[in-house]
Amino acid sequence: MKLGLDISEFAWPGGSERLRADLATVARTAEDAGFDRISVMDHLWQVDHIGARDDSMLEAYTTLGFLAGRTSRVRLLALVTGVVYREPGLLAKIVSTLDVLSAGRAMLGVGAAWFEEEARGLGLPFPPVAERFERLEETLQICRRMWSDDAAAFEGAHYRLERTLNVPQPLTEPHPPILIGGEGEKRTLRLVAKYGQSCNLQPGPELDRKLRVLREHCAREGTDYDAIEKTVLFNFDVGHRKRNVGAIIDALGGLADRGIGVAHGRVVGVAGLTPLETLGDEVIPAVAEL
Repeated sequence: MKLGLDISEFAWPGGSERLRADLATVARTAEDAGFDRISVMDHLWQVDHIGARDDSMLEAYTTLGFLAGRTSRVRLLALVTGVVYREPGLLAKIVSTLDVLSAGRAMLGVGAAWFEEEARGLGLPFPPVAERFERLEETLQICRRMWSDDAAAFEGAHYRLERTLNVPQPLTEPHPPILIGGEGEKRTLRLVAKYGQSCNLQPGPELDRKLRVLREHCAREGTDYDAIEKTVLFNFDVGHRKRNVGAIIDALGGLADRGIGVAHGRVVGVAGLTPLETLGDEVIPAVAEL
């Protein structure tokens, strides 16, 4: 099993003046500790379950470009891109650029978006949920078209591209892996089976059913279920004097037994660095062979 770090808050003790240096240090520490990937949320305001609405928040792809220049091994992604926040031709180009400038370390994490208050507040489009899913599927089609040798026009219900030219192409072959966020059984998991290389699920009591549904969608789409990377959101809290380390290892072991390959999430106290080092010293080696 592999671990991923989601940097989902930036209200750190050093404030905005120290944020650039502190973020670089967190990323390098995570990479040195053995994390497989680093993500940031695609939000422009902080979300309620993490902090206050007006806490510091950085734009995702600008931040990922910065992290590409401060790391050398970890994969980089937004967890996950709100599909209606960027036109799909531009999104494909952004991820292509990130892949080239990171030497082939970009992933596309994408979902149907959910934070209506944020979108309305900043004047971003936020159509009804059915339309957002239609736009998500067309975006996946456009990205795959632009990450191929086919530069033909694309005509969909919501997007029209006269020429899907994209030079330079991503370095990752056949294209940057696509992670589709969410676990809706009728739409999201179908899109994972049809277009994705990775899914992102919750590790709760519904996990086994979600995996069964994904397997069923894969069978209908002719997709190899085992080839899809299964990831879960996970809250890493090592606790005072590492008291939670054993419980974290046990929980990850249980997830690995259910076919989960990556546990990806927030590290409590990440700005202090010690939790990252503890995870690197004690958890990552313990679960590496699961």
